[in-house]
Parts: sequence; C-alpha cells; structure tokens
Amino acid sequence: MFKLALIQMIVRAGRKQENLSHAEELVRRAAADGAEVVLLPEALTLGWTDPSAKTEADKIPEGESCARLRKMAREAGVYVCAGLIERAGSEVFNAAVFIDPTGNVLLHHRKINELEIGHPVYALGDRLQVSRTSLGTIGLMICADGFAHGQVVSRTLGYMGADVILSPCAWAVPADHDDVKNPYGKIWLDNYGPVAKDFHVWIAGASNVGWIESGPWKGRKCIGCSLVIGPAGAPVLRGPYGVDAEAILHFEITPERRAAQGDGWARVWRSEPEDRQPC
Repeated sequence: MFKLALIQMIVRAGRKQENLSHAEELVRRAAADGAEVVLLPEALTLGWTDPSAKTEADKIPEGESCARLRKMAREAGVYVCAGLIERAGSEVFNAAVFIDPTGNVLLHHRKINELEIGHPVYALGDRLQVSRTSLGTIGLMICADGFAHGQVVSRTLGYMGADVILSPCAWAVPADHDDVKNPYGKIWLDNYGPVAKDFHVWIAGASNVGWIESGPWKGRKCIGCSLVIGPAGAPVLRGPYGVDAEAILHFEITPERRAAQGDGWARVWRSEPEDRQPC
C-alpha cells in the first residue's frame, strides 16, 4: 500500500513556531528517505494540556498551524497526519488532520475520549470519519481514543471500512518510571491488537518525546515507544523509549503482509542534553 514514517519528535510546551519548524525539518527527512505518509504526534504545536491552548490555538484548515502542515505536505509530496490544537469559535479542541500531497485536508478529527484532566482545556469531538484514498481507506483517532471503553472508537473506524488507522499520540509516564522493571506499552498492545486482528487493519500510533513542562501532568515525561500493529494483531514496529528518543521510524504497509516482529527500521536523531530539561 505505502511507506509510512512515524515521527517521534520532541514537543516543547507552548512553543508553536519552534515545534512547527522542527516538524517541517523531520517531514523533509522522512520524505527524502521515501516516506509516502508521515505520522506526527498529538498536540504537536503546543503540547498536551498546555495553558497556551487558550491563546495560541488556531483554526482548521485556515489557521497558521494547519496552513504550515498543508504547505509541508505539498512541498514534500507526502500525506501528513498530525495532532493540532484547534480553535473553533469560543471552544478549543485537541484535534488532528490528515492532509494529501496537494495540501487538501481529507480528515479533521476532534478527540472524543479525552482524559478527564484534559476536559478543562479541550471540548470533545462528536464524530468519526474515514477517507478513501489511492493508498487505501484511512481512519483517524487521537491517543486515548484508542482505549475508549470496548475500543469503541477504533472498532467504529473498522466498521467504517478503514484499512489503516492513524493515531497521533502523547504517551507519558511519571518522571521516575523505570522501563526495565515496568516496560511501557501494554495498554496499547491490549487495545490496538484485538481491533487490528478482528478487522484485519493496521494501527499506527506516533508519540512525542520530552518533558511535560506545564499543565496537570507537569513533571511527567513523554517517552516515544511509537507503535505499529499489523493485521494479525501483533506489533511489527516499536519505537525507542526515552525522554530524548527522537526518531523517524519507517515501515512499509502492504495488503499482503501479516504481522511479523522486527520488520521495521528506525533512524534516530538525539537532542543535546540541555534541550531535554524541564522548565
């Protein structure tokens, strides 16, 4: 079907211009390495639940953030999927878009299963969509949508005919989390796997990395571990763990493939130590 790149990038709280510029750089790298679809993290412009959402959120599709993503897609000649903080009238949404290589927004999703601590910041979405493209039928959800009770969001996308479900994410753990003693990712394996197997779909979640610098989870860390689950319900690609584990992970999705461990490959760029200290 296509070559997918998951971009596991550092997201800095409230620094929209910096985050968008960094995303542009990484999208260009992914496209140069042959990616046809690029998946970026949740809330990549401002960071999840950052208070700047109240003043810095912008419109979709005509706001600055979405406009820059549309330009990225056009210039790189790729599909781009990314999480944005959206303003719609007086409301702010934790949103995501799926953009085609001509810069058209094919899907616009607002997160439905937002964690309770995110409710003071974000209004909740009320609909799901899929987009039928030359690459297959694409569904879109955001992070905790994937573990809504009974996997209702992802299963609905499966019933709607999705071949691939893309999910911008922000996977966070306490600052003292030990990945050796308590490996991260069980919640996603338990929720992505059964849906992928039951509907014979691919599910890809790309998480950011870096410290959460503000909001209700200030002091926690986002640790990557981006993930692709194949149609047999098993992981086929897993990203590196760590607060500084920036990576571009490439995986080729084809109709004939079935899940087999270790089929993907990653190229990692690491930040300097001073860039990963909490504010």
